[in-house]
Amino acid sequence: MTQSSKREQLIQAALELFARKGYHAVAVDAISDRAGITKKTLYHHFKSKEELILAALRHYDERFRNDFMRSVESKTGDPIGRLLAVFDIVEEWFNSKNFSGCLFVGAMGEYPEEAAPIRRVCRESKMLTQGYIKSLAEKAGLYESGQLSEQLILLIEGATTMAQVNNSSLCAAQAKAAAKVLIKNSTTLPSKVAKRKL
Repeated sequence: MTQSSKREQLIQAALELFARKGYHAVAVDAISDRAGITKKTLYHHFKSKEELILAALRHYDERFRNDFMRSVESKTGDPIGRLLAVFDIVEEWFNSKNFSGCLFVGAMGEYPEEAAPIRRVCRESKMLTQGYIKSLAEKAGLYESGQLSEQLILLIEGATTMAQVNNSSLCAAQAKAAAKVLIKNSTTLPSKVAKRKL
């Protein structure tokens, strides 16, 4: 096994354990055992558990977000259709056998210190996802795309939490229905404003 594959194996083992048990509850020994790699080798790749958590979150962010965008864009070429497809992909995620909520929200809950590097990585992930949704809204020519992207992110985050709490994917469809209203308002609002000015 190469050094890079050992590192990847440790990250994958850590992600599986963090998703099921959280961050503080998972010991370094458990990660090395899960990966089938010695603790000494683990510390060769990562100076501390926090460094491993950071590497795992960055790896997950890149993989998850890229898969998410590819899946959305494979659904349709229409920008508004892609905004709604976001919620179809979210529903597929909720229905996946390994769904256990958002790893980033979980990490921020366990690391409440404002300056914690782990919180910074989590924020960056959320901002990049929102940026992607904003880009879809801009391509669709929707009014106030920044505000709309914030609203759609709120729907996604709320649906994710409720899916975890209720162990149900039905909230994805409810979030999509709300998104349709927001998107419709974003397409009609400028004309309403123009009529008021007249």
